[in-house]
Amino acid sequence: MNPAAPELLAGLRAILGAEGVLTDAADCAPYLADHRRLYQGRALAVLLPRSPGEVSQLLALCNARRVGVVPHGGNTSYCGGATPDESGRQVVLSLRRLNRLRSVNAANYSLTAEAGCVLAQVQRAADEAGRFFPLSLGSEGSCQIGGNLSTNAGGTAVLRYGMMRDLVLGLEVVLADGRVLEGLSGLRKDNTGYDIRSLFLGAEGTLGVITAANLKLFPQLHSHATALAAVADVRAAVMLLGRLRDASGDRVSSFELIPRIAIELTTRHIEGVRDPLERPYPWYVLCELSSSSATEGLDAVLEAALGAALGEGAVLDAAVARNERERAALWRVRENIPEAQRREGVGLKHDISVAVAALPDFVARAAQWLSGNVPEGRLIAYGHVGDGSLHFNLSAAPGAAPEPFLARADAVRRAVHDLVHEFGGSFSAEHGIGRLKVGELERYASPVELALMRAVKRAFDPHGIMNPGKVLREE
Repeated sequence: MNPAAPELLAGLRAILGAEGVLTDAADCAPYLADHRRLYQGRALAVLLPRSPGEVSQLLALCNARRVGVVPHGGNTSYCGGATPDESGRQVVLSLRRLNRLRSVNAANYSLTAEAGCVLAQVQRAADEAGRFFPLSLGSEGSCQIGGNLSTNAGGTAVLRYGMMRDLVLGLEVVLADGRVLEGLSGLRKDNTGYDIRSLFLGAEGTLGVITAANLKLFPQLHSHATALAAVADVRAAVMLLGRLRDASGDRVSSFELIPRIAIELTTRHIEGVRDPLERPYPWYVLCELSSSSATEGLDAVLEAALGAALGEGAVLDAAVARNERERAALWRVRENIPEAQRREGVGLKHDISVAVAALPDFVARAAQWLSGNVPEGRLIAYGHVGDGSLHFNLSAAPGAAPEPFLARADAVRRAVHDLVHEFGGSFSAEHGIGRLKVGELERYASPVELALMRAVKRAFDPHGIMNPGKVLREE
């Protein structure tokens, strides 16, 4: 242990109380491994503040002592963004006790939530106020608002409502030296100088600790129209997206691409999942229209658009949900693809995006390379094709030895990411950089981008205590 650690721990206990500073190995263990078990860290302590004031005091103390601080939310990061390193010299700052819903302002279509609020809690609060908060993720029962903000989370409704940064009106942030940036006014128009707030969205806790946010709400949704449509290829899916946006007056809220193999995996591994169509097809899209009006007639709009596409051969078959039970069954297929892939065996994951119009060519070229170079792998490309984002994963074929397959991870990642770069896309569409992709950011970001990022980091965190080693390599 660092010789100065006892004095530091005493100072932290003076701020947080004995119950707010965890040092026992069993108590700390849940905070030291990431969601995917890629990293196993060590920590001097896990800190549990109850207020922004306590966050301010503990950051000021850690900054003075040059102690690294790792913000920790619901621990659903795919990139090790909330896990300390192996040195045992950093502290983990858990936001779970900052979990108050401070206010709900239905007239302003906004609410203010602390960073430790679970996403599902915010969704319920909006619903109870007769409003709608559109961020929807598979982990919404455990992920926290602070993590959603710090990773600029996306989810299934980005096409209609945008990323998390598009859902924020204001932030409260504690800086590395303990100063508090107070900006929870809830204004929709504020053009007074630099947009400092946006720097913290997607920064993964490397510039400061978000302690609360004022979030945008929307009218409650009172009607949905949902269908699973079979298509021949990704190009047909992209064409269908344009057709539906035009036909519905841009009321498409979700448009999810699903390959045949994903249907097979979910029906094999997830209880209660059934193949929605009578025969197999190469690709599917789960499309949903939504409206705040109960009399919008979305079912007729969706059926007419799909019927026309069927007549032209652009859609091969379709299952339209007639009630909420059938709608939930269709979504159950999509939502369980990650779990089904996990149960199937080892896999290689990529979180990419390209322009929507470029998706067909990208998928075709990447699939060709993978087929020729990783014959023991099966491509599982699925996700938010409505905004150009795909979970571009590779699963080991039945009978393939896992060790040789996993040994190809670096070569596969390089090929996929190089192709993404060639298409002008992103190797990190929605999961962030964390610890996992620091090298990828250095490889693909321009020298100007990297220089500006490092300048911002130095300005906000000159001693480098905020989430060290995440996003940018320590200088």
